[in-house]
Amino acid sequence: MINIDINKINENDAIIELEKIAEQMLKADGSYYQDDTPSLSDAQYDELKLLNNLIEKKFPHLIRADSPSLRVGTNIKNEFKKIEHKTPMLSLGNIFEVDEINSFIDGIKKFLGTDENIDIIAEPKIDGLSFSATYENGIFTKAATRGDGSTGEDITENLKTIKSLPLRLSAPYPKYVEIRGEVYMSKKDFINLNVSQEKLGKKLFANPRNAAAGSLRQLNSKITADRKLELFAYTWGYCSEILWTTQDEFLKTLKTWGFPTSPEIKHCKSNDCIADSYKRLEELRASLEYDIDGIVYKVNDIGLQNRLGFLTRTPRWAIAHKFPAEKAITKVENIRIQVGRTGALTPVADFSPINVGGAIISHATLHNEEEIARKDVRIGDRVIIQRAGDVIPQIVEVIKESRDDNSKEFIFPTTCPECGAHAIKELDEAVRRCTGGLTCPAQAVERIKHFVSRDAFDIEGLGNRIIEDFYKEGIISTPADIFTLQNRNTPVDLFSTDSLELEKKEGWGKKSVDNLLNSINNKKLISFERFLYALGIRQIGISTARVIAKNFGSFKLFMNEMIELNTYQLLSIDGIGEAMAKDLTEFFQEEHNINTIKNLLENIKVDDYIDDVDYSSKIANLTVVFTGSLEIMTRAEAKAKAISLGAKVAGSVSAKTDYVVIGKDAGSKAQKAKDLGLKVLTEQEFIDLINS
Repeated sequence: MINIDINKINENDAIIELEKIAEQMLKADGSYYQDDTPSLSDAQYDELKLLNNLIEKKFPHLIRADSPSLRVGTNIKNEFKKIEHKTPMLSLGNIFEVDEINSFIDGIKKFLGTDENIDIIAEPKIDGLSFSATYENGIFTKAATRGDGSTGEDITENLKTIKSLPLRLSAPYPKYVEIRGEVYMSKKDFINLNVSQEKLGKKLFANPRNAAAGSLRQLNSKITADRKLELFAYTWGYCSEILWTTQDEFLKTLKTWGFPTSPEIKHCKSNDCIADSYKRLEELRASLEYDIDGIVYKVNDIGLQNRLGFLTRTPRWAIAHKFPAEKAITKVENIRIQVGRTGALTPVADFSPINVGGAIISHATLHNEEEIARKDVRIGDRVIIQRAGDVIPQIVEVIKESRDDNSKEFIFPTTCPECGAHAIKELDEAVRRCTGGLTCPAQAVERIKHFVSRDAFDIEGLGNRIIEDFYKEGIISTPADIFTLQNRNTPVDLFSTDSLELEKKEGWGKKSVDNLLNSINNKKLISFERFLYALGIRQIGISTARVIAKNFGSFKLFMNEMIELNTYQLLSIDGIGEAMAKDLTEFFQEEHNINTIKNLLENIKVDDYIDDVDYSSKIANLTVVFTGSLEIMTRAEAKAKAISLGAKVAGSVSAKTDYVVIGKDAGSKAQKAKDLGLKVLTEQEFIDLINS
């Protein structure tokens, strides 16, 4: 029972009581969510919460950053603000077979140049929504979703409502740290939520992950507070001081700070142990209280993690091992052709909707005409489908014994179904493409969709349906038209017929138009790599665009080099081959593409590339070539180190090469370096240079 007279309590006593309550409830939350051994009864817990609320009501200026009252949600927000991650939230590479474990470990050993065993931490891959929670001086200050990996949505108030999230860390802790993990909903709470939704006549959630994502991304955090969400923490982002040397030690640190971690984590010292962990979790999967879709393997030693570093978007020291996809049988109702932004004609099978792994599936891509022929998919066939990696629907095989005798092979079109132009297939390609270019409405629309997509301009409010409508009505015909909407939406005078007056369109109003125009105006500054990706050039994904941006620095410089067909620097970049260089230069030789870019640059600004590479090093902005067998570091490790210090690593020697690092049995590259009079270094000389 509460034995404090709220009416008589003074401010000093209130400060003491609020601190005691916060500590008691923090300890109780830890006991409940980590150890599964409640230290307080529900009545005792509720009594503390009530006392806390009464004191805070009398002294609202004394509300603590870790107050239990912050768990109930706050007022409704108009929209989610954006939070930039200090360290990007990158994705993981995937493997799908047990045999691939050996390849993953062998790749690590080869990169490190060692035959010693590599300790691995095997963690369940929680099927939820990723979050990043920031703590400054031990106090929770903000939180964000993954978003595009660089910028996420501000879910600070929503994450606070999850009782298993500590609002304060116990010492010792870094001055600044981003703790990352997964928000999920238990299977039991998911079922109860859908029962409640059904009673209220509301839409049911497809699976626990969708329920968790929908609950966490509520503009009204009081709704989030009413949903029973939980979380597991498993990694960190930016951290001012690393206080641990292994992943295992970090997980133990998380527990001391009050974060729940999965009880199914295993420390493995052999490949057999890793494989056994996978098989064990696969068997346990159905009986766990929460959904998992695989297992994540991480190198335990943080020092080795740092040496291994990252590929363009994934770490070398971690990988996700996905469980086999769930399968189901359905009927192919139709096969239709989609035309993409590069003119690719992609066949899509539509079939009777069916639940596969908790999601309703009604269509799947058939990729190209060779794939249709190989699998011999026909309209009317019964087929086995699965969700590859539990995400992408695909047809596994046709059940031919149930095929109708009158079924006919699918004849792939040789003309574009959208514009009627010839569709041709190059000898070295599996894809047939429309030759209509931007005169093809499907290509034009798809390019605009790509232009505003998440990794490109990320313009909220310009969804696929709106883009299709705006294109049909002539409101947006090219990407540049997006940034002139505001001017065209304002009438010049009362008799103007040029004004769009979007708010008069069906389904639009002043507020929705203002929101769209504000969203567009907020995207008039964009990074080099996102802009290059947004242009929709064949073979140029966001990762490749980032590599190009890093090597050229300025978009205008890059564009001029492509226009002038100066591809030397492009071809010297690791991973850029002749086919990719050809697609890039061909794009910049098309007059209408140049005009599109010029029109865009009249309305937007493209930032030069900025990264966190150490450009104060002795090899910054210099071109380095490695040749021969290295002994102290592997070739891959040496390249990664050079890139991290601002160097450009080339695959061939030329007069523009600054350093050639030679190992044992160096061949023609070493000889060419000497012939050109280039600076040649031994491996040790290179290490001395970068450490000086």
